[in-house]
Amino acid sequence: MSVTRKVVVTGLGLVCPLGHTREAAWDSLLACKSGAGPIQAFDASEYAVSFAAEVLGLDPNEVLGKKLCRQLDRFAQLALIASDEAVKDADLQIDDPERAAAIFGTGLGGLITIEEEHSKLTDRGYRRVSPFFVPRCMPNAVSGQVAIRHNLAGPNFATASACAASGHALAMAAMVIQAGLADVVVSGGSEAIVSPMGLAGFIQIKALSRRNDAPEKASRPFEKERDGFVLGEGAAALVLESEERARARGATIYATLSGFGMTDDAHHITAPAPSGEGAARAIRQALKSAGWNEDQVDYINCHGTSTPLNDLMETRAIRTVLGNATASTPISSTKSATGHLIGAAGAVEAAITCLALQNGVLPATLNCENLDPECGDVDVVPNTPREAPVQRALSNSFGFGGHNVCLAFARPDV
Repeated sequence: MSVTRKVVVTGLGLVCPLGHTREAAWDSLLACKSGAGPIQAFDASEYAVSFAAEVLGLDPNEVLGKKLCRQLDRFAQLALIASDEAVKDADLQIDDPERAAAIFGTGLGGLITIEEEHSKLTDRGYRRVSPFFVPRCMPNAVSGQVAIRHNLAGPNFATASACAASGHALAMAAMVIQAGLADVVVSGGSEAIVSPMGLAGFIQIKALSRRNDAPEKASRPFEKERDGFVLGEGAAALVLESEERARARGATIYATLSGFGMTDDAHHITAPAPSGEGAARAIRQALKSAGWNEDQVDYINCHGTSTPLNDLMETRAIRTVLGNATASTPISSTKSATGHLIGAAGAVEAAITCLALQNGVLPATLNCENLDPECGDVDVVPNTPREAPVQRALSNSFGFGGHNVCLAFARPDV
């Protein structure tokens, strides 16, 4: 669709394995730190994979209060903390709640709650199941809780499209503003499934790296010896506003959300289409809606999961769209540092893309020692961040179900 009402980003909040705030996470990213390590949430010593990228050292009870936390699954706790930071960062004042919205994405929602309450059911009977079970585990718990917390009475819903969920949430948030249904949207994504069932499920589908002896080296997107992703948890929130609203109140603008593309492979429920055709269509749509030419892209934050199929498909899609500009367009995967945050990945990476635009620094792809020759002539910004005059950037998110989302961000002065 063509963009007639500009949408800008005025606030960012991050809670991820690299840090509990956007500044801490960004600093760790530029220091090439890895968020991966042995699992602390439960005893995973007997599992084929015993490591993940967790949010450590954060007690949601201290931040949100014990009473509220009892009503929230961990994925909602992390999201509320991220939304608080984003709203504060934007210095957001809600003068008309009906013109303010909340849209968040998640892949599996309150899986930890489901596991805990199922154990109560089987061990002690149905009367022991918490009355908070349903409102804690439902995927829309985050958007509802964010709306209550920040007085957002406009459109409110959740997107659930696996690893593309929060990319979809941000695209839908932009559409809501463009359609005139709201002037500001607090949007993003959250996931917290580093749990016995979550880990077991991804082990059984053979999606995870097995590098138990070196977790920090396990996520290696585009690298020849990659063997799967690192399961992660976290949340990100972005405040999106119409440009006229943001400028009228003198807000600091990180970036313009210039365009987006959304497609599906219609190929397989978990495997991406090998040609990357569906992903390529999403990238083309994003460029078209932003009004950009292929040679105007300065950076791509890739989905880059570190699985053999995804990375090869994604580089094929990029070459299909960018053509001769491929070799001169830097790309990187920040999942090499954060792990794969599933439904939160798109929002976390969108926030990182905005920070890259603001700071003129490209985050590195860690652990890329030998680029897979099948990925072709791509510049993955290996192992060391790079200063660059980034004006326009894309952020890709792809998910089980064949979902493809591409978001186009630009510096506010472009």
